Amino acid sequence: MGKSDEPRRLYQQVADQIRASVQAKGLKKGARLPSERDLAQELGVSRPSLREALIALEIEGTVEIRGGSGIYLAMEEPRSADTGPALGESPSELMQARSIVEGSAIILAAGRMTDEALSALKQVLDDMARSVEAGRDPLGEDKAFHLLIARQTGNSVITKIVADLFEERYSPLAARLQDRFGTPGTWSQALEEHQSILEALSQRDPLQAQAAMCRHLEASRRRWLDVQG
Repeated sequence: MGKSDEPRRLYQQVADQIRASVQAKGLKKGARLPSERDLAQELGVSRPSLREALIALEIEGTVEIRGGSGIYLAMEEPRSADTGPALGESPSELMQARSIVEGSAIILAAGRMTDEALSALKQVLDDMARSVEAGRDPLGEDKAFHLLIARQTGNSVITKIVADLFEERYSPLAARLQDRFGTPGTWSQALEEHQSILEALSQRDPLQAQAAMCRHLEASRRRWLDVQG
C-alpha cells in the first residue's frame, strides 16, 4: 500500500479543517488564530486532537505557536489538504494503546519478577533521578524501565510490541510535543510514578502494579495534551 493510500490520522483531518477555516476567513500571514479552546469549539473537536493538529501544522510551517501569545499563521497561502506522510501516530492514541498493552503485560511480569530484575529497575530509576536532577531529558532511562518490565513477561512478542510503541515517542509529532511541553517538573512527576510502579512490583502485587502503570501512562498523556486555559 502506498503512502497516498494510508488512512489519514485524526490529527491530519483536524489540520485539514484548520486550513479550510483559514482559507474561508481569508486570513493572511501573521494573522492570529483563535485560542485552542475557541478553535476546538469552532471545529467541534477535542482539545487533544486539536493540539496534535496544531503541532503538525507547526512542523510543516503553516502556523507558529508562541507561548503566552497565541497561534499565528506563518504562511501567506496555506496549502490545502496535505497528502504527504503522517508525522507519526497520534500521541493520544499511542498512550491509550500503551495503557492497554503495558497495563496487561505488567500483570504477567509481576508474577515473574526476580530479585535481579527488581535491582535492575531500581538502578534505572537511580539513573533517571540523576538525569532529572541534572536537567537532562531521561527518555533513555524511561525506555529502559518499560522494556525491562516487558521482558519479565517472558513473551518476546509482548516485548517487541512495547518496544515498537515506545519508538513512536521519537516520531516528529511526539518529539515536538515533548520538546514544547516536557519540563524538568514533568519528568520529576514521571519519576515518582515510576517509583510507585517499582514499589508495587517489589511487593509482587499485580493489580497494584497494573493500577500504577495505568495511572502513569494516563498522567503522561495529560501532561502532553490536556492543557487548561
